Amino acid sequence: MSGYRTVVFDCDSTLCGLEGIEELAADRRHEVTALTDAAMRGEVPLEEVYGRRLDLIRPSRQAVDDLVPLYIDALVDDAAATVAALRTAGVAIRIVSGGLLPAVLGLARHLALPDDAVAAVPVRFHEDGSWAGHDALHPAARAGGKAEIVRAWRAAPSPIPGPVLLVGDGATDLEARHEVDLFVAYAGVVARPAVLSVAPVVLRSRSLAPLVPLALGDEDPDHESVRDVFRKGTDLIADGAFEWR
Repeated sequence: MSGYRTVVFDCDSTLCGLEGIEELAADRRHEVTALTDAAMRGEVPLEEVYGRRLDLIRPSRQAVDDLVPLYIDALVDDAAATVAALRTAGVAIRIVSGGLLPAVLGLARHLALPDDAVAAVPVRFHEDGSWAGHDALHPAARAGGKAEIVRAWRAAPSPIPGPVLLVGDGATDLEARHEVDLFVAYAGVVARPAVLSVAPVVLRSRSLAPLVPLALGDEDPDHESVRDVFRKGTDLIADGAFEWR
């Protein structure tokens, strides 16, 4: 394990064990889930389904705000501890998501991440809080967009430090694999065969703790809070958490 200086996380079905847009869908959930699954399997481009899903739902500002505690409650095993440990060890953290920006920002703030560490889809509301639309041109709302975002982060005047590790579950995450030094397909919530069959590494554990020793390398950390997550991660790796291709 050579170590990584930046870890980029997907949000839905990676950091959190839910799909935010499905939580907003209410009685349209079946239709929205079918569209989401088709996009995450790579069967249709994201931009073909993104607007259709939101047109079905038209969530209010309050509904999007109410998604934040759902995200927090649905954090996968050791997600918060993993993010905190990596940050304590000096690893930069980013979130790149096709989710709605206000909700993903709420989760990021809960994890003590700054707003500029998040890329997600901006949305608009009318003065009464009713739905007014989303930014259909934002990269996170279309196929290939996550790759574009990561590329921009790496080319910025103050770039994210490399090597860069990307963790995600869907086809939109897989598309960004050539912009990072390692892509890890996370199968702890949803195992998507089209992604797992191509990914160089698959994380089968529900826990994200194995990412800590993967990012930090083999040396036992000095800081106690980092060491605890590191050791849990190494135990899970020894039990077969990672599948290397």
